[in-house]
Amino acid sequence: MTSINDIPAGTWSIDAAHSELGFVARHLMVTKVRGSFKEFEGTVKVGDAIADSQVTATAQIASIETGSADRDAHLKSADFFDAENNPTMSFVSTEVTEDSLTGNLTIKGITKPVTFDLEFTGLATDPWGNQKAGFEATTEINRKDWGLEWNVALEGGGVLVSEKIKLNLDIQLTKTA
Repeated sequence: MTSINDIPAGTWSIDAAHSELGFVARHLMVTKVRGSFKEFEGTVKVGDAIADSQVTATAQIASIETGSADRDAHLKSADFFDAENNPTMSFVSTEVTEDSLTGNLTIKGITKPVTFDLEFTGLATDPWGNQKAGFEATTEINRKDWGLEWNVALEGGGVLVSEKIKLNLDIQLTKTA
């Protein structure tokens, strides 16, 4: 079995067609609403040691999809992401280890540190000879830390949309250099 330390040093790009930047929020405090950003890009510069690696990624806010056009429009509005004035969100790593990825997440012009649990899922070569590497990363954030404040209080207690948001990344990289 390969480990994260077996990834060849060099530059790797996120293969967006085979990756997902997903999130989960609670609705009415009883159900989960899932969504993702469909347009994103990123680069991983793998160092000779994993600790020398760097990750950068950017997602287009307007590409958000939750399965509801009305909800997607609301999320893009000034109530939430304000996609017109803040078209992207970004991540720049500050530390990479075998099982975690820490960095600065910027949403709506606000930058805060986050740490993802990181799982290396393997190396492969596709039928065209391209080297691929897979990762899953998860974390939980409080959306209010990034100015995503909108909500409605419920009569029976609780709120319409949870403050805690789970981020689930399923990433396939392609070695480019």
